[in-house]
Amino acid sequence: MEYLNERTKDLKQGAIRAMFDKANTMTDVISMGLGEPDMKTPEGVCNAGKEGLDKGFTHYTPNAGLPAARKAVVEKSYVKSIGYDPMTEVIMTNGGMGALSLVMATIIDPGDEVLVQDPQWLNYHAQIRYYGGIPVAVPTKASERFEMKPEVIESLITPRTKVIMINSPNNPTGFTYKRESLEEIAKIAIKHDLLVIVDEVYNTLFYDGAEIWCIAQYPGMKERSIVVNSFSKSYAMTGWRIGFVCGPAIVVDRMTKCQENFNSCANAPGQYAAIHALEHPEYSEGLRKTFEERRAYALKRIQAIKGFKLECIPDGAFYFFPNIEAFGLSDVEFCNRLLDQQRVVCIPGSSFGDCGKGHIRIAYTTGIESLKKAFDRIEVFCDSLRN
Repeated sequence: MEYLNERTKDLKQGAIRAMFDKANTMTDVISMGLGEPDMKTPEGVCNAGKEGLDKGFTHYTPNAGLPAARKAVVEKSYVKSIGYDPMTEVIMTNGGMGALSLVMATIIDPGDEVLVQDPQWLNYHAQIRYYGGIPVAVPTKASERFEMKPEVIESLITPRTKVIMINSPNNPTGFTYKRESLEEIAKIAIKHDLLVIVDEVYNTLFYDGAEIWCIAQYPGMKERSIVVNSFSKSYAMTGWRIGFVCGPAIVVDRMTKCQENFNSCANAPGQYAAIHALEHPEYSEGLRKTFEERRAYALKRIQAIKGFKLECIPDGAFYFFPNIEAFGLSDVEFCNRLLDQQRVVCIPGSSFGDCGKGHIRIAYTTGIESLKKAFDRIEVFCDSLRN
């Protein structure tokens, strides 16, 4: 008997997790690889979760989530100006990953093509394929901030194209799409009658005057945009697994039906805590300031390493994506040798697509002291390669 279906057999462990599995067999490792805030969830959010438990929020919620949570999303978050109906156009999900999975389950038919930036977090590709779709890589260049260019997007559109995916601020590059760039993508979506999935889980983490602008704000885009977000990065709530989606009522309705059949609802006390989080933007601003300080330190250290080439300085998320081709190693070999010899975890850029080759992803998701030790080790490693 064959136990596994073909879709499951095609699933593979991501390169990021493979690096961590290797690191877990070692001691004295400093990780600059995991895309997760290292700080604790703000105390006020934790207290709200406890209050939710004390008040009896320990049962099923409506499949789409607590009405108060959905109302808080449209009244207290950045989507307020778009004007979503909390009862028909918002669903609370099991984190951003749960949100994306529900979106894919709802809109993808076998053979549908989804345009995805390269380099990009490759779990997108896995989810698209799992639901029968075809991920189509949109190549980008470091010299152009790794942005998907309108002419490249349009050249890849076929009769089977259904979706353009946008992730801004971006993982792995840390770059944020400018308002003008999003407007051009919006025009293409309208011209070719395409949906746009917008992953904005890093949209509270921006620097150097970067402007966070949602593509759903453009005329004609609310009805064709599916906005995915999460409390994981903004409030250091990765383990709470609370996210949300704002989108067309017909999509949210079907996502709600899927959630009923897949996992019923997002966890109740987590939703209660999320309401409190949205009422206190100073929590996410505190995290942003911490990452801004780390970013300044990491940038100084990266720019001082001979052989690292940072084509553009990222203005969002908590990643740097320097080019390391000057050392004559592939990005995979560079990261594996760095881990073996200096016990520092960075992620090979090719893990995120062909256009990431020759780069490494450095996450400044650890404290300044750990960053100092990590960069000291990286400098020793790079010196050994040059010598």
